[in-house]
Amino acid sequence: MELTAGLPYWLINSGLLFKYPKLDNDHQAHVAIIGGGISGALSAYFLTEAGLPCLLLDARTIGLGSTCASTSLIQYELDIPLHQLVLKKGDAIATRSYQLCYESVGKLLSLMKKTGFNDFEKSPSLYVSRHLAQKKFMHEELNARKTAGFDVQMLDEAVMKNTYGIKAVSGILSTVAASIDTYKLTHHLLQHAIKKGLKVYDRTKVIAINENKKHLEIITEDNHRVYADYIVNAAGYEVVNFIEKGIVNFDCTYAIASEQQPDNENLWQDGTLIWTTDDPYLYLRTTTDNRLLAGGRDERFSNKTTRQVLLDKKQKLLEKDVGKLMPGLSFKTEFTWSGTFGKTKDSLPYIGSYTNPKILYALGFGGNGITFSLIAAEINRDIICGRRNPDADLFNFNRS
Repeated sequence: MELTAGLPYWLINSGLLFKYPKLDNDHQAHVAIIGGGISGALSAYFLTEAGLPCLLLDARTIGLGSTCASTSLIQYELDIPLHQLVLKKGDAIATRSYQLCYESVGKLLSLMKKTGFNDFEKSPSLYVSRHLAQKKFMHEELNARKTAGFDVQMLDEAVMKNTYGIKAVSGILSTVAASIDTYKLTHHLLQHAIKKGLKVYDRTKVIAINENKKHLEIITEDNHRVYADYIVNAAGYEVVNFIEKGIVNFDCTYAIASEQQPDNENLWQDGTLIWTTDDPYLYLRTTTDNRLLAGGRDERFSNKTTRQVLLDKKQKLLEKDVGKLMPGLSFKTEFTWSGTFGKTKDSLPYIGSYTNPKILYALGFGGNGITFSLIAAEINRDIICGRRNPDADLFNFNRS
């Protein structure tokens, strides 16, 4: 599947960071990871930190799937507001899902500091409504988050205008969020894991998995074999090649990045991540080289041709969206791109085994892909190490 179109800013900014070999013979590994994006990289990190011999395969050059198209907002908030998730899944599951994402933001920040990755910024997150009719909606969400123990506060129209330059009615400010370069972090984590024994092969497409009694057998497009005791499938949106169950719907999201702003120009306070309740929604962040990045305007994915044709139209619409939300902001687009992503019916990921207990999945669908990927990496590590993880059942394939 073609996962991106246009010129993703992160790829242009960093280029091809490292070279990885293509698999050219048969191999054995305790754990084989399929997928070399951020989900596979986080899985490799946690597994190698646990001392488990691992091998990773990716069909593309590392990072050139959805990872390089990610806008890399790290938030604990899911695609669905907490008070609505409570109605759909019940208070316990909804609250715990939000709490796990909250904890994952902190764990991700600690992980980056521990491994020496500096291309991130810790920041608040602001959930914005431009509509008077959503006053009740916003207060219900505020109360749900406070009840769950999150540090949040409601901002009024005047505060948002004076502090952020935002034209909106109300906003929920959360203290815990971050923005990163996911493409660069993926390579950083793989390089760290390689030092712990990980073997990485890209441009190596998996075409089949045989489930034998003694081991699992991965067959590649070039007819090489990888024999493993466990498989962690972190192939993301291409998981439809491995699972028959209809677990995800595919959408296409669009993003634009502005020209670099003067170094002495502060775009808005604290580099706060901003996202709206609008449908179609809008989200904004800044980058470490002082650009503004905006995204949204999702469409149901149909084919790569349609996605490419819509790039110019979506760029203009996103620029208008930014202008309506922040009228005083100067925005001149330099990069435009799109990426395919998946949504589940309940906005939660799929983690763990599907049919075979030794084939595990790390599928962090939706806007929380990165925090979900960290949760998946911990749960799957615990399963492989024979440890019980109390949260594993929240995201299994058999949930209602």
